[in-house]
Amino acid sequence: MPHDTTIEEAKPKIREFLARFFGDHRIADDEDIFATGFVNSLFIMQLVLFVESEFALTVEDEDLEIENFSTVDAVAALVTRKCSAPVSS
Repeated sequence: MPHDTTIEEAKPKIREFLARFFGDHRIADDEDIFATGFVNSLFIMQLVLFVESEFALTVEDEDLEIENFSTVDAVAALVTRKCSAPVSS
């Protein structure tokens, strides 16, 4: 079960993951990840898998909107929404 993760807890982990793809380019929290030209088509799958494993949550089909993964801010917001969502039994 995921614990409540704050945006400030999530952002450093997301930035660390993204740094693997961006080399020396330090991405701003509101910079469009896909507009940078540093990522390829497999990147989104890697990002989704990272989010699921790092934050112990499930990215549902309805979460697979590009705007949920386009910036560090957007990914952190998705993580905090998913981690604070009630768990159905």
